[in-house]
Amino acid sequence: MQLKHQLNQHPQRASLHNEVHARPPQALSAPLAISHVVMVCDAEQREASRAHVAALLRDLHLPLPDPQSSHFRMDVGAFHIRWELHTEFVSWTFMRPLSDRAEAWVDERALDAVPQAWLARLPGQCLTSLHVWVLPLKEVGAAAVVKEVLLEDTLVASSVAGGVGEIYTDFAIHADGFSRMVLLAGDLSPRRLGRLVQRLLEIETYRMAALLGLPAAREATQILSSAERELAELASAIRSATRDDEPLLLDRLTKLAGQVESQHATTHSRFSASVAYFELIDKRIVEINESVLPGMQTIGEFMDRRLSPARSTCEWATRRQDALSQRVSRISSLLRTRVEIEQQQSSQALLATMNSRQDVQLKMQSTVEGLSVAAITYYIVGLVSYLAKGATKLGWPLSAESTAAVAIPLVGFSVWWSLRRLHKKLFKG
Repeated sequence: MQLKHQLNQHPQRASLHNEVHARPPQALSAPLAISHVVMVCDAEQREASRAHVAALLRDLHLPLPDPQSSHFRMDVGAFHIRWELHTEFVSWTFMRPLSDRAEAWVDERALDAVPQAWLARLPGQCLTSLHVWVLPLKEVGAAAVVKEVLLEDTLVASSVAGGVGEIYTDFAIHADGFSRMVLLAGDLSPRRLGRLVQRLLEIETYRMAALLGLPAAREATQILSSAERELAELASAIRSATRDDEPLLLDRLTKLAGQVESQHATTHSRFSASVAYFELIDKRIVEINESVLPGMQTIGEFMDRRLSPARSTCEWATRRQDALSQRVSRISSLLRTRVEIEQQQSSQALLATMNSRQDVQLKMQSTVEGLSVAAITYYIVGLVSYLAKGATKLGWPLSAESTAAVAIPLVGFSVWWSLRRLHKKLFKG
């Protein structure tokens, strides 16, 4: 059917509209085994992961995913695969139903059905690996799974989804390299159970991703401590510095500013990402709607107690970086202002010296002008005297000496007047 109204569409309208449907949870039913793996990848490895999932589907003669998609899920027979491409990592989630025998659940994992050679070649570095058992709450074998797969000494548990289900975990890496969770689903509907499982997986994923900022914060703390000591020494040296010391101090301060800004640029994105991940953890914990099980610590309480020091370390490193950068900028401005003032004072002294020299030059010029008037007058009067000697033979009534005497004041005044006019024309015109 042809549309009645043809409107000029924004080129990104469809992708922006579909963003609200990105990575939707899927309906799940207990009993279920889930294995969740998160691989930290660079840009090249993220693209390689896309090719890796395509290779699996090609081997199984299944349709390939959209080459532009950032998430994909498919039932491949023996298991269900979910692939998600994120900014810093790629998450792989594998699911398969558990057998009918409750006593066998302890030994059943979703990864057992995944081709092991293909699994070993997942691009990137493993950041999170988690096994989850989703079991019926009222099943007798469910309690046995909790005791068998989790460590009692570090057990954390709570009632979730408004008291309908229960979650158990020990936040430990077991001998197989995986963490473990047991979710007793209760009477949750399949779609509600799918949302709860997705949030639990995201809590574990974002917990590890947020902690990536901790090593950077610890390393930054050592660099910041050294830079702060250097800045304190420079500030003290500036107080007693002489004019000859200032270029060296300014050079040291410039190098320190470059070091601080370089370190800030290196870690800023990591700290910003950690802040975002910590906020996501808080939201996901609120969304699972925990309540206390008697004698047990909830996931929210555990996260608050154990993640708060790491979170504070990252935030404190960020604040120290900003404060140090501002202090370096202030001291740099102070030192440059001091250097500029001294340069202005030197310039003023130089100008005063130049003015004094100019006054001397003007006086010398006046003296030279006076001598020039006398010399020019002398030569012109000499010429007048020669003219008068010749003129006396033609009837000139005055002698040459008298003519020269009379001409001296006239010639002298004329020369002086001419030089004054020339001086005014050159220097005032």
